[in-house]
Amino acid sequence: MPVAAVARRLGVAPATLRTWDRRYGLGPSRHTNGKHRRYSPSDITRLEVMQRALLSGASTAEAARYALDSEAGAPGAETGDDPALELAGAVPSQQTGRREPSFAGYRAHEDAGHTRLARRLSAATIALDVRMVQQVLAEAIGAHGPVPAWEHVVRPVLGALSSGWRGERSVGEARYLLAELALGAFTRAAPLLDRPRNHHPVLLACSRPDRAGLAVHVLAAALARKRIDTLVYSVALPADVLVATVRRTMPAAVVLWAQRQGTTDPALFTRLARGKQRSRLFACGPGWDGGRLPGTVELLSGLPAAVERVSYVLPGTP
Repeated sequence: MPVAAVARRLGVAPATLRTWDRRYGLGPSRHTNGKHRRYSPSDITRLEVMQRALLSGASTAEAARYALDSEAGAPGAETGDDPALELAGAVPSQQTGRREPSFAGYRAHEDAGHTRLARRLSAATIALDVRMVQQVLAEAIGAHGPVPAWEHVVRPVLGALSSGWRGERSVGEARYLLAELALGAFTRAAPLLDRPRNHHPVLLACSRPDRAGLAVHVLAAALARKRIDTLVYSVALPADVLVATVRRTMPAAVVLWAQRQGTTDPALFTRLARGKQRSRLFACGPGWDGGRLPGTVELLSGLPAAVERVSYVLPGTP
């Protein structure tokens, strides 16, 4: 495969591949008389190992070393273990003896389309290439829908970038850029509804003091595609403000998202249920403890369950 095709597959510039070849020996191994060198399948596999390590937070030199070690039969290669797992926090690094930044969730879904998009998104984000990040986000949402794009492309890359520092290498600015651009992408992905199914909106909000506002915008975009109108608050509203909003808007349903445990107040649902409008109440996300919720509240495990359940309980034809 020629260098340009491999670059497109990995989501990097051809010049980057040439640099990896020159500095780390990760170049094409096939030689053809009178033609440029071409990458073999094993060459591409080696580069993919390096790319996964980079996504996990490794420096370029470290990622290259892992890729070369995996091909040379280093410990882990013989057992079928992926060297990138060390960088994913699964086992201590053999070089450093300490756990490296986590990239939890990235390898949980092996769909090739999602994986390619995640690689491209990571490369563009680290390069602070705003236009390319926007392009990949739009492509991911358009091809797979808001929730799959979030769960299998955007969130894993954010998770890798959120692992923080490796030595003197920081990607904090890249993480904030991706969060900002993703917010805009998912907001734009929610179509304006002339005739929504629901007469009263579905209120989507974050549980105090949770800042996981991206998740509610993803949910809003997914519900909009099912013709469900929403009212979104991605910032943490004070309890009194949230209660007043519910009383004024009389929503068909209220979905409170919580990402982290210890940030939730189950008693808030009791206050929300006191109004004249009997809204369906949902607690969504990993931050909620189902055993502490009032009986009137339904616990939803995540965004896919929220889309399915809210769509089911609302009147109207999907």
